[in-house]
Amino acid sequence: MNVRDEQLLRELNLYPLWVRRGVPVQEEVVPASVGMEGSPQVKTAAPVEMVMPVAELPEIAAIPEVASLDWTALKEKVRDCTACKLREGCTQTVFGVGDEQADWLFVGEGPGAEEDAQGEPFVGQAGKLLDNMLFSIGLKRGDNVYIANIVKCRPSNNRVPEADEIATCMPYLRQQIALIKPKLIIALGKTAATALLGRDAPLGSLRGTTYDYHGTPLIITYHPAYLLRSPGEKAKAWQDLKSAVALMQ
Repeated sequence: MNVRDEQLLRELNLYPLWVRRGVPVQEEVVPASVGMEGSPQVKTAAPVEMVMPVAELPEIAAIPEVASLDWTALKEKVRDCTACKLREGCTQTVFGVGDEQADWLFVGEGPGAEEDAQGEPFVGQAGKLLDNMLFSIGLKRGDNVYIANIVKCRPSNNRVPEADEIATCMPYLRQQIALIKPKLIIALGKTAATALLGRDAPLGSLRGTTYDYHGTPLIITYHPAYLLRSPGEKAKAWQDLKSAVALMQ
């Protein structure tokens, strides 16, 4: 890592925290926001050459006619959806946010408490870190970027969505992808990765490969919430982001 990269990582709170053995790690506080003015030029890594096909996730309770919906109808369909038990325990559905013709699509797991309250994905501490991650590669929320989740309703106690819940909600995300036509999808965390890939595997084994999601490149990295709990993994996430930039170039 050169001095420029190290300085950028420190400024954006993405630099790995090295901890002496036996000393507990303290969860770090993420800056409130980062603007786009003076966005740095990123030194990119070489793109990964290996491309792997994606298997279909079984649609356990697929919602009919979603594939024919435009943005307005799709948003209404999601808003009024009661197709699985998640809807009973959440305040509102969280559709997604951003540029509806974006080149970059970031997909997380599902809404948390703050997202459920505000109706927008990634608005808590994890969202602030995601904004910093976007800034680190010259991007900004809402500007050529769209952010969505695998499921649109908050699971109770922020648990991991169950397989049938994911399968029920996936048609919505698939239609979002079809309408956006992104040039790159970045899956944030294991739940998003395994749902998009249609198979279960440790996230560490899925990183470092460019997948083909029905004609769209797919890269996998860590979820910002995980990085808040495990700041030592931020260096790996930084490498994933640099690979994404190289792929887009």
